[in-house]
Amino acid sequence: MTKDQLLTRRRALLAGAAAVGAVGTAGVLAAITGEEAVRPALPAVGPPAAARPLKPSAYRLQPLTGYGPPRAAQRKTLVRHEPMLKVSGRGRTMVLTFDDGPDPRYTPHILDTLAEYDVHAMFFVCGEMAVHNEDLLARMADEGHVVGNHTWSHPLLTRLSRSRIRSEMERTCDVIEDAYGERPEWFRAPYGAWNRAAFQLGAELGMEPLAWTVDTLDWTTPGTRSIVGRVENGAAPGVVVLSHDAGGDRSQSVRALRDYLPQLLDSGYHITVPRRQYA
Repeated sequence: MTKDQLLTRRRALLAGAAAVGAVGTAGVLAAITGEEAVRPALPAVGPPAAARPLKPSAYRLQPLTGYGPPRAAQRKTLVRHEPMLKVSGRGRTMVLTFDDGPDPRYTPHILDTLAEYDVHAMFFVCGEMAVHNEDLLARMADEGHVVGNHTWSHPLLTRLSRSRIRSEMERTCDVIEDAYGERPEWFRAPYGAWNRAAFQLGAELGMEPLAWTVDTLDWTTPGTRSIVGRVENGAAPGVVVLSHDAGGDRSQSVRALRDYLPQLLDSGYHITVPRRQYA
């Protein structure tokens, strides 16, 4: 093939391959003429894309409910007019609950005892305590315990406005979700002081109200024997036991649990946590 013929053929090929692009054209030329294709130069190597600062996008979607991180959808819950005092279950079922924590001085010891006997309990936490001890809520989640809402600062709800009650509950729900991994399904009013707003707002936030059947009165520090005696004398199917793992010196509560828990199990009681029934 003469040089003029080769040039004419190259022009025709280039014109026909224009839509294919430079890379495709080079390949076609190499196949026809036997000449080595010239590859386009690669861009200079720079930092990986992930390391480059991202520019804010005008099209970035924002949460519909606000500017904070998206939260789990609230569950549909019926509005009750009084709290649950007992739980249903087959056989000799009981529930142990601990309020006001978590407290790094006492809560870990309670968790250790529960783990030793492979028992699950409920912890009604205060937001102002939980926010500084999120590792304990994470441990509760890992070990199968249930975490409930006991408001942010443990106020008397009957003296608060509706907006303040909601704030106390909602802030605590957010902390629990962050540390525990999901929003709480249960709440308990501080001091057992309930009102209509508490029931309504609790339901709006997807929580059931749970009170108690047996009060150990451990917050009065009556002595380990006294706490143990109240639990053993009050034991019965469906009973909910109230104790505390924070709010003062709870060393008696820690020692009492070590005493009465194995005795309850030896007596045939099944210590468990309640399950929600959704509307």
